[in-house]
Amino acid sequence: MVKLRTWGYFADSAGKSMLRNSWMTLASIGTVAVSLLVLGVFLLVAVNVNTIAAQVESQVELTAYLGKLSVTERQALETEIKALPGVTGITFVSKDQAWERLLGWYGNDRAFLAGWEEENPLRESFEIRTDSSHRVAEVANELTGLSGVEEVLYGREIVDKLLAITRMIRLVGIVLMCGLALAAMFIIANTIRITVFARRREIGIMRFVGATDWFIRWPFVMEGLALGVVGALVSASVLAWGYYLAVRSLVRVMPFWPLVSPWPLLQHLALLLLALGAVIGIGGSTVSLRRYLDV
Repeated sequence: MVKLRTWGYFADSAGKSMLRNSWMTLASIGTVAVSLLVLGVFLLVAVNVNTIAAQVESQVELTAYLGKLSVTERQALETEIKALPGVTGITFVSKDQAWERLLGWYGNDRAFLAGWEEENPLRESFEIRTDSSHRVAEVANELTGLSGVEEVLYGREIVDKLLAITRMIRLVGIVLMCGLALAAMFIIANTIRITVFARRREIGIMRFVGATDWFIRWPFVMEGLALGVVGALVSASVLAWGYYLAVRSLVRVMPFWPLVSPWPLLQHLALLLLALGAVIGIGGSTVSLRRYLDV
């Protein structure tokens, strides 16, 4: 069993190596951070698009968002909608009710909505139910032509488009991430290679006195692991900050979109990025050791 003091030696050796090759260290960390940042952005977008698609698909109803109407105009519009073929029910949702729903959606994570109560950018709407999901498109076309209706949202075609977008986002994200991850591994491998070359005399002495292969390898493996994990921490921090600000802004612009709450989504994403960063770092050091350290 490896002693704690030995692990301390490995860590100290890796740290000194990273400081000696500071520019290569920064390049390695930066490349890992960028590759994982790209993946994280695409994953966040894909998760939100999936959530929106599921939310829309679960509703067998239409939502008609209204312009600025007086009470009399709204009541007349409601009567007109009730008379449409296939309409079985209609519910009016005021701006205040829409705001309460938004607060309920975000639950304990709604602190960033504070201060918007007075402005309330949400719109009044009618939620309309039909006798069959097959009648939704027909009723939507009728609603679009009515005076006072600004926008009509409903399920099927939106869901199909969202799922197609999700598939494309995942594919592009994975391809970009793989390309950048390979670049990160290449830079980390070169960083380790420089360290191996600089310490070739020390490595020769260690071999001469009987050091095992893994005793020689471990400092380099820990260096690669550190580079990958630090890069992942940078990307996770940027994503957490950026996503929080993005959600805060998008809720105001598109309040009817059920965006995924920042927590615990960002916690799960951070763990995934840390694991990937560790894999990239260890992979880079392993490639370097196989090619340039003949032990």
